[in-house]
Amino acid sequence: MARRDLVLLDLDGTLTDSAPGIIACIRYALDGLGQPVPDDVVLRGFLGPPLAVTFGQGIGLPPDLVDAAIEKYRERYHDVGLFENAVYPGVVDALSALGTQSVLAVATSKPTYSATRILEHFGLADRFAFIGGADLAGERHDKAAVIAHTLDELAARGVFAPGDRVVMVGDREHDVHGARVHGIDTVGVLWGYGSAEELTAAGAVTLAQAPADLPGLCAR
Repeated sequence: MARRDLVLLDLDGTLTDSAPGIIACIRYALDGLGQPVPDDVVLRGFLGPPLAVTFGQGIGLPPDLVDAAIEKYRERYHDVGLFENAVYPGVVDALSALGTQSVLAVATSKPTYSATRILEHFGLADRFAFIGGADLAGERHDKAAVIAHTLDELAARGVFAPGDRVVMVGDREHDVHGARVHGIDTVGVLWGYGSAEELTAAGAVTLAQAPADLPGLCAR
């Protein structure tokens, strides 16, 4: 039986608007460490990358505080911040349409444990052949590594093989760069945390204005 195309989807900023919980948890972590807290407009610009990048390169914490900030962040996130979140309007219908033409999987820099809980909470988990995420130990955290892990797991399940057509869907440059490592084109989405300029500069092959655009763009 011929395989269908595979569509990999980011989570934060693509399927769900997780900004309220993430921003609150970043503030909690920085407050807990006695560090200055940028305003919410600045913090919103850090949404999407792995936490180590957000706290290190983004906020500028010294290396010896990054791990402590991540640990503090997770104190609040796993019990509260995880669910300060909402599915974007139109995403459920888009997933239904995409699922008729492609195998769907999640590839997120969020830990698999957290991503799975979120998708289960919103009743979306069973729409995906695999939920690929980072590991809590931090050994698999960048998008390229997450995509490699996701493709390996899908291959083990018999729903992906080298040479199959794959498309990435995401809202930040990290999605585009991580997919390119594997020769995968990215459809950038404009309802998340990145801009058209960021996604285009990173090399997204096309941009989706709304979730309803995804089935058509991913089928090209």
